[in-house]
Amino acid sequence: MKKSRITVYDMAVVGLLAAMVFVSTMFLRIPITTPTGPTQLKIANGLCLLFAILFGKWRGGLAAGLGSMFFDLFSEYIQSAPTTFVNFFIMAFVCGLIAYGGGAQGKNPKRNTLAAAAGAFTYTTLYYTKQVIGSMLVGSAFVPALLANVPKLITSCINAVFAVVIASLLAPILRRELAKAGVLRHVDK
Repeated sequence: MKKSRITVYDMAVVGLLAAMVFVSTMFLRIPITTPTGPTQLKIANGLCLLFAILFGKWRGGLAAGLGSMFFDLFSEYIQSAPTTFVNFFIMAFVCGLIAYGGGAQGKNPKRNTLAAAAGAFTYTTLYYTKQVIGSMLVGSAFVPALLANVPKLITSCINAVFAVVIASLLAPILRRELAKAGVLRHVDK
């Protein structure tokens, strides 16, 4: 039985990746106002999926969750920080789980695309559900809450497609370069 342990290398990788998610969310986004509140188009979702494909479910999940949560803590989304951590962690965890399943180790391009799509779908579902529940908590009935949040769902779907494309295209290129640099040999998935 293999003993699991967190190394300083793991912490450094997660910290660096989380910082990249934070910075990309902070500076590479397009804010959109909807009837039910603000949302945004961003590349950070693609990075979250990409990191799960390259570094596995735990490192990718923690980087996605922490980087996104810290963005919320330093923005107008502060009240969403806990659910943001959970939603983005789950998105990347699902992606990494599939990308590394069956011994694939994140090296199978078709499996990685499927993994990214599953992670993005998971996040979109969690996000839309959170938005609908939030609308209902402030007095909206179920069907009006569903309909009122359609603009956020559309934005989330655009983000999802963009994220899958980014992760799928960049994963093989970055995997090759990270392997050449010796980074991946230190990462025990």
